[in-house]
Amino acid sequence: MPASKPTPTYRIAPSILAADFARLGDEVRDVIRAGADWIHFDVMDNHYVPNLTFGPMVCAALKPHAVRADGTRVPIDVHLMVQPVDELAAAFAKAGADLISFHPDACTHVDRSLQAIKAAGCQAGLAFNPAAPLSVLEWTIDKLDLVLVMSVNPGFGGQSFIPGALTKIEQVRRLIERSGRDVRLEVDGGINADNIRSVADSGADTFVAGSAVFGKPDYASTISALRERLA
Repeated sequence: MPASKPTPTYRIAPSILAADFARLGDEVRDVIRAGADWIHFDVMDNHYVPNLTFGPMVCAALKPHAVRADGTRVPIDVHLMVQPVDELAAAFAKAGADLISFHPDACTHVDRSLQAIKAAGCQAGLAFNPAAPLSVLEWTIDKLDLVLVMSVNPGFGGQSFIPGALTKIEQVRRLIERSGRDVRLEVDGGINADNIRSVADSGADTFVAGSAVFGKPDYASTISALRERLA
């Protein structure tokens, strides 16, 4: 009999794009107490996407809050929806980001940008919009720690999941498996308790949840409900 695949280690990454901006430090601490694995930063520049969100100073200010009760740090997962990439990637690395992903179509030299992120001590990832081709992965998978598939068109929180993203997730999972490398497959956009199981079945192991978590009356029960669907 062929060996069975190991059970994935799933990660829940609440996006602070949906948090209460007036009390971000409290929101980060609360969602970590509720069981968040990562803190997701959606960085928008009002250029590559039609919105403006957080800069490196916010990342640096929130870094001390991204700690569990036992003192272990929670990774800060920065998704750059910006153009150009390199200067802001360097600034977020200096501000305390642990993972930095960017869109290859927003970058002149993808390979060089990935190398710069890793040289700064961060894990590096590439992000793909719903209609973006995956061909660049054939040439960069050996340098990646993360692939982020967008299941909405980037720019705004609270959008509905695009079902066609499931096919793209499956394609990325096959590429990762062929590479033989330990690369996280993250999905961002419209994730909730109703669809997280199908997203996982398509090959994802890390799930960005914004409005599905923040704004709910009980973060712990909300994150537990997501985990129950993944069990």
